Amino acid sequence: MTMRKAKKIDYDPTRQEPAVRKSICTGEMTVGFVDLATGRFIDYKLVTSQSEIDEFMRQVGTDKIRTVY
Repeated sequence: MTMRKAKKIDYDPTRQEPAVRKSICTGEMTVGFVDLATGRFIDYKLVTSQSEIDEFMRQVGTDKIRTVY
């Protein structure tokens, strides 16, 4: 089995921060970006597992990710 290369997601790190939004009611998780000027969360993709969050982190090139509720 070969590992496929993660497709890079382009974003502006001076204006956006990668984040995971978690629902405290349902546990639903969405990865996306927080606009640093407004604090608004911009949805990118619904995820269902930590491995999908890890894949998103590889795609944006970070080893830390912020969680918002």
